[in-house]
Amino acid sequence: MSPGPGAGSAPPAPLTTDKISTFSSFRVRNYRIHFLGSAVSNIGTWMQRIAQDWLVHELTDSAAAVGITMALQFLPFLLFGLYGGVLADRVDKRRLLIGTQTALGITGVLLAVLTLSGVVEVWHVYALSFAVGLATVVDNPARQTFVSDMVGPGLLRNAVSLNSANFQSARLVGPAVAGVVITSVGAGWAFLYNGLSFIAPIVGLCLMRTSELTPAERVPRSKGQLREGLRYVGGRPDLLWMIVLVGFIGTFGFNAAIWLVAFTDRVFDSGAGTYGLLNSVMAAGSVAGALLAARRGSRRMRFTVAAGAAFGLALMVAALSPVFWLFAVLMFPVGLTALMFQVTANSSIQVASDPAMRGRVISLFMMVFVGGTPIGGPLMGWLTDEFGARIGMIAGGAICLGGAVGVALVLARIGGLRLQITLRDGRRRVALVPREVPAIPGARPA
Repeated sequence: MSPGPGAGSAPPAPLTTDKISTFSSFRVRNYRIHFLGSAVSNIGTWMQRIAQDWLVHELTDSAAAVGITMALQFLPFLLFGLYGGVLADRVDKRRLLIGTQTALGITGVLLAVLTLSGVVEVWHVYALSFAVGLATVVDNPARQTFVSDMVGPGLLRNAVSLNSANFQSARLVGPAVAGVVITSVGAGWAFLYNGLSFIAPIVGLCLMRTSELTPAERVPRSKGQLREGLRYVGGRPDLLWMIVLVGFIGTFGFNAAIWLVAFTDRVFDSGAGTYGLLNSVMAAGSVAGALLAARRGSRRMRFTVAAGAAFGLALMVAALSPVFWLFAVLMFPVGLTALMFQVTANSSIQVASDPAMRGRVISLFMMVFVGGTPIGGPLMGWLTDEFGARIGMIAGGAICLGGAVGVALVLARIGGLRLQITLRDGRRRVALVPREVPAIPGARPA
């Protein structure tokens, strides 16, 4: 493929984080193309998610079945997630993404054909969900690390935040459109749009100026690259414990499909339109969280941990809502805190990683983030079926809150910090301060 206009010229100078605005990454042509193609595809992705969850619920009348669908889609991350990162470090990411996006489009079209022909059964959905997971194992680390190739390290945090805002903005449109489509013409048409929507990012990848990309040096094929990536993370407590927290929250907290289906059907006795509305409100909060993260060039780890704790607390408060309107309103802070946590954790891990290791590190990040769903999805679905939607959601929130507090204590101990509460001018101040090192008898002052 021709590299397009500008071939042979030097790559543009990397943009710095001196003055980061919300949309700084849009100054990069390749990123603008990527953003537009992703916007079209993301709407289709959310339409399929809503339609698929509702189709499974109609076929089985079980929240646990929705959890099984999620589990099968994310099971490949648990089984093969690290191999996707190794592949992303070895090969041309742009060409790899063209292949994975094509595969994802084919699965959407197949599900549409099965549904529109009236022969779809729940095992068809299970099988295609697993196929989507297999393609995503490779697509996700390649797509995540390709962001740095497009914008460079100076704008990486900003671009990651904008990507999340893009995905969540589509969540404002996709679920609402899916609700209308499902009730008027059926779920099959939502699946068909999703399959065809992947044409947009594929065209965008083909239109990029390869001379303006700044890819990391490819890692040559060799033995032991998986173990090398694991040793690298194991030797970096800042990466390791952040990934541990991501695992807790991804496994037990990011189960909105299960809880919102159950609240819509069993608590509020409503239909697909209400389910789409709740998803849209949650998405509005997610967009706000992503855009807030995009305005800042850096975030401290303690902010990410605090966002994780706030997300768990928001889930617990929302689960106790006695009326529909309050539950719907509280979906906004649930979405906001979820995305603030996800975006800052993702960008911090990418920025802190060696470029040659970034694919493997981000694949480990994604493996624990979504690979825990095969455990958390069915478990939260079972709790929801057995004890009700409120208990299921409270349990998920409590685990997230406890995980954040536990990781905060571990990181504080590793960093030699302690909690200090002081009263000054009548105000209570809470801060983390260095621990006092006890004096060694006979030692001379430094």
